[in-house]
Amino acid sequence: MEIVQWLDYAGVAVFAATGALAASRKQLDFIAFIFLAAVTGIGGGTFRDAILGQTPVFWVREHAYLLICAGTGALVFFTAHRFESRYKVLLWLDAIGMAVFSVKGAEIGFLATGSSSIAVVTGILTATFGGVLRDIISGEQSVLMRREIYVTAALFGSVAWVLSYHAGLENVVGSILGFLVAFVIRGGALYYGWNLPTYKSKPGRTMEEIEKL
Repeated sequence: MEIVQWLDYAGVAVFAATGALAASRKQLDFIAFIFLAAVTGIGGGTFRDAILGQTPVFWVREHAYLLICAGTGALVFFTAHRFESRYKVLLWLDAIGMAVFSVKGAEIGFLATGSSSIAVVTGILTATFGGVLRDIISGEQSVLMRREIYVTAALFGSVAWVLSYHAGLENVVGSILGFLVAFVIRGGALYYGWNLPTYKSKPGRTMEEIEKL
């Protein structure tokens, strides 16, 4: 099996672990662990396949993904108490999963359409949508609402894979390069607090000011 396939499995497992860790923070039951693990592990890829019209979606075609999610959820259920700071573990595992899926999503999008721009979009969606679903369902602050760079890391990881493809690099090399780019950017954001300039607006008008318009 190609190393890229193993990276895909690893990415699903890592993302599934973040979903299960979110369940542990809310002290949910065993089934909730499995559910959140599956939603997080396969959510982004499901959204990607639906947009690309690739049905049935990937986990219906290959049941191993569901087994990976279930197994990971069960493992975390029995081991989560060993982690002193589960939220930090969640964020770092999420960074790994995001980096893997930014590459895998870009590859699948490009193979399906032949479009570099679509490849970048599907890379971003695959890398972020599962985490967004996890945070919404578990009631955690969304990773998209944190100031540290997140989507931008997925963007650069996807772009790195696309550029490596057009440069004629082997897929394994391009995949590793894209992963490293995304992970280093997201890791730097977590460790050093990197963020992009934020929008600074003027205070909103009061009702009295609006009535005078």
